Amino acid sequence: MTRLINADGRDVTAETIASLRKVMAGGDLAKAETVTLSSGLVAYDLEAPAKNLYPVLTPLRNRIPRSTRGAGAGIGPNWRAVTAIRGGGVISMPWIPEGQRAARMSIDTETKSATYRTIGLETDVTFEAQSAGEGFEDVLATAGMRLLQQTMILEELAILGGNRSVSLGKPVTPTTAVVTDAASTLENDTYLVSVVPLTLEGYLAASLSGIVQQASITGMDGKAYTLNGGSGIVSDAKSQAMGGTGKALTAYTTPIKGAVAYAWYVGKSGAQKLEQITTINSVYVSSLLGTGQALSDLTTATDYSKNESVAFDGLLYTAFNSALAYYTAQATGTAGTGTPLTSSGHGSITEIDTMFESFWNNYKISPDELYVSSQELKNITNKVLYNSSSAPLMRFNLDANQTDPTFVAGQVVGYYFNQFSMSGGQIVPIRLHPNLPKGTLFAWTQNLPAYYQSANVPQVAEVQCRRDYYQIPWPLHTRANETGVYAEEVLKVYAPFAIGVITNIGNG
Repeated sequence: MTRLINADGRDVTAETIASLRKVMAGGDLAKAETVTLSSGLVAYDLEAPAKNLYPVLTPLRNRIPRSTRGAGAGIGPNWRAVTAIRGGGVISMPWIPEGQRAARMSIDTETKSATYRTIGLETDVTFEAQSAGEGFEDVLATAGMRLLQQTMILEELAILGGNRSVSLGKPVTPTTAVVTDAASTLENDTYLVSVVPLTLEGYLAASLSGIVQQASITGMDGKAYTLNGGSGIVSDAKSQAMGGTGKALTAYTTPIKGAVAYAWYVGKSGAQKLEQITTINSVYVSSLLGTGQALSDLTTATDYSKNESVAFDGLLYTAFNSALAYYTAQATGTAGTGTPLTSSGHGSITEIDTMFESFWNNYKISPDELYVSSQELKNITNKVLYNSSSAPLMRFNLDANQTDPTFVAGQVVGYYFNQFSMSGGQIVPIRLHPNLPKGTLFAWTQNLPAYYQSANVPQVAEVQCRRDYYQIPWPLHTRANETGVYAEEVLKVYAPFAIGVITNIGNG
């Protein structure tokens, strides 16, 4: 072994070996921590690409026909509708004396029009995000995909609940009462109750933190604009003395056509706050959260229901705005509970049967689809299949090749038999809609029946696009790629009489 000798004659190799022996015997090296997983000296197992765990549910958008017949033309489509034809003389009798001519037929016509509206969203991706995402996912491409999906989700909301025409106005001052409730924590004092009606847009935007009267939005170009939040005018306050403890407070107002929910502000004088948002026109209050939006934060005399200059009417608000569409609101019933749908006693729902009969008596049509919330689907099923006064007719579909038939637990009413139909009855699918609130049921005829084919437009509604979906990659002005997805369109409803809405439905 070669040995190293320093200038003063000491053996360097021997000294080094001795030092190492000292350290290994309990010196500094022995005191170092053991390397474990917590030291962070590990690889990072990241599975690519990112998982998109959000639903893209757009049933109406997917089903309604889209047209570009007016691409690039004008501010909106126009059409003429012949709404009725009649014979002369006695409308029900075609009789003519020998050799004479009949009276002149008459027709009723209307001019219809709609205005194109623009929908859209934007996003941006920094250069650094694109660089860092290499090997994981194409961040720019996936951002564009998610942008398109979110725009479609919002288009679905517009097709269902966009509101250009319906003003909710000011509700009738609530009627209040006191009921015995031993569990109530309300104090023996005097409370004030006010209510604000909400459109579908207003209901979806609201929470117990507050309703949205107006929203100020700053676009990607730095310019601001304002949208109304879908709320009506605040009602006058109703004063109610409790008259003791162990009592709860109830209140109701008159149902408003176009409202799918109501925001209730309750509290002592000067301290009214948002306590509940109900999908019926009444409320039951046995305790106060005291953390909701203060009534004093609202503008009390302005109607923020609609966006007349930028929105189009969706299917719901076409129905609310038309005297031809079927509309009914359930009675107030017991305040806080409301009036649920009613079992007919023979395997159907009274209110739905009444609506279907009205469609036939007035327009000789049958709806193609019923859209409901999860609450109404559950309640329809319970009333049809499990109500003691109902006598349901049930059909089981079994595979003929299955030697051991198996019945699956749990039942749901997925279809409704409409007896008012030219064909002796029509099977109408019952579909859940992701944005339909509890308490509202929506029926519509997607296509007019065969005997309406001479209408020159067999479908009831159509999305007409001046310019269908397009993407704009904006010029670079920062170190980020900015892009927007837009469409210029309007929902045209040719036959509003083919739409029906039942609102204010209680849970039960």
